Amino acid sequence: MTRIPYRVSQGLAEYTLAGYRIKMQTRTKKSVAARLRRIEGQVGGLIRMLEDDRYCVDILHQAAAVRAALQKAEAEILRDHVSHCVSDAFTSGNLAEQRHKVDELVETIGRMRR
Repeated sequence: MTRIPYRVSQGLAEYTLAGYRIKMQTRTKKSVAARLRRIEGQVGGLIRMLEDDRYCVDILHQAAAVRAALQKAEAEILRDHVSHCVSDAFTSGNLAEQRHKVDELVETIGRMRR
């Protein structure tokens, strides 16, 4: 299959296989966007804590909260991906597509664990 580049924020190129541009479910997209906006606020709070010379342990606790919030956002996106992208591959009956989705999923989860 042909790899097609597409752009994400800040000009970084990402690649996906042609034909795998299934959109995230609207409900998930709204929920994840709201989570990310809250995380954005938390990161702003971290910056203010640094600028205000707050206690290091307090900053570390807040950084851990940001990391946990990002992991929840990742889990929600992953759940959405499995529930329709991977599920669609298995209902299609296309073995190559099924293998690709499983490989992609395993690789993605491996990256998330790093």
